[in-house]
Amino acid sequence: MNEKILLIGLITVLFAGVATATVLFLFPYQPDQSPPADETGSTQSGIQEVINANNKFAFDLYSELNKSENGNIFYSPYSISTALAMTYEGAKGQTADEMKSVFYFPESSILRPNSAAVYNGINEGAKDYELRTGNALWVQQDYLLLEDYTSRVEKYYGGKVANVDFIQETEKSRQTINSFIEEQTNNKIEDLIPAGLLNSMTRLVLTNAIYFKGTWEWEFDKSNAREEDFKITPDNVVKTPMMFMNPEKTSFNYADTEDLQILELPYKGDEISMLILLPTENLNTIESSLTVEKINEYKAQMKETKLDSISLPKFEFDTKYFMTDTLGNLGMPTAFSGNADFSGMTGGRDLFISSVIHQAYVKVDEEGTEAAAATTVGMLTSAMPQEKIFRANHPFIFLIQEKETGNILFLGRVINPTI
Repeated sequence: MNEKILLIGLITVLFAGVATATVLFLFPYQPDQSPPADETGSTQSGIQEVINANNKFAFDLYSELNKSENGNIFYSPYSISTALAMTYEGAKGQTADEMKSVFYFPESSILRPNSAAVYNGINEGAKDYELRTGNALWVQQDYLLLEDYTSRVEKYYGGKVANVDFIQETEKSRQTINSFIEEQTNNKIEDLIPAGLLNSMTRLVLTNAIYFKGTWEWEFDKSNAREEDFKITPDNVVKTPMMFMNPEKTSFNYADTEDLQILELPYKGDEISMLILLPTENLNTIESSLTVEKINEYKAQMKETKLDSISLPKFEFDTKYFMTDTLGNLGMPTAFSGNADFSGMTGGRDLFISSVIHQAYVKVDEEGTEAAAATTVGMLTSAMPQEKIFRANHPFIFLIQEKETGNILFLGRVINPTI
């Protein structure tokens, strides 16, 4: 084990604004201008297979995090899947088998071109919202990775190589990588790699960042905002700024089942939306059965509906997860052990993953969402004649998705919007 060389897997999510145009020495590319990937050979069915894999992992991870996290949750399954897909490209044997199982990766002939197509789709640009993602490999300057590996990662994931010096300039290398991530995320993800995590044995760091900033198709009226009760539990109530909308002339994609209300809030451009799952009572009633199949079942029940009122809490928070144990528990422990086989990267078995870090940020207000998130919870009043009200005044789950494909870019829950 002591002779093994460390492989650090680092993942970051979010953004909140436009990155600066400054390019520092050693950056693999300008942080807000990710290189294109080669999607030759991609198909609509292949793209959907890659998206289904991402979405299945999204809910597996939610279930695992729910075992240890009591408060708010927020992450980008796409970011984590992409960073580990680049790592998977160098995995062999049992290491590869476990990673493939955890992330539901299809065969490489399908994974590569269709991952490229999804990546390019995110980066294609839009006038009405900002959405982009980028990958990079940070390699010890005198450490040789197989050209076959680095060319595949660059070709299908846009992951360009940058040389750093982990041996002699450990701290400078850490600061360079962190600076690149900060510029990709407009300084919302700071100090991703903590001081002391890298050392002279580090040889490779993989990073992914994804950014979204969108404006609601129908904005909330700032003049209607006011402090309201948010019931974390029936006995634990906090005051939080609540946003209100009375959409008299607009219909929303909506469903009201026995267990929950489901509301879709589109962003300008009508290509990205937020889906909010507001339980009728306890959040546990829907968390225990949260799967891709269940989400699709919910979506099938939704239809265009006139709502009398929508209210959502404003919230802003960030999260950081050290995911070694989490991913190990999901079924890929070998990658983190002395038995790891990443010989597809170097030709030898001298690498293992020492850590995977995921950091995310979300802000939801009257105008829209930065990086990911937006929630609305509604309830039905009984005193008036069956008004349709969506009132998010208790814990709920939300996800940000590409509308056409259903690709889940971000997933989270709000337990306490004041934190």
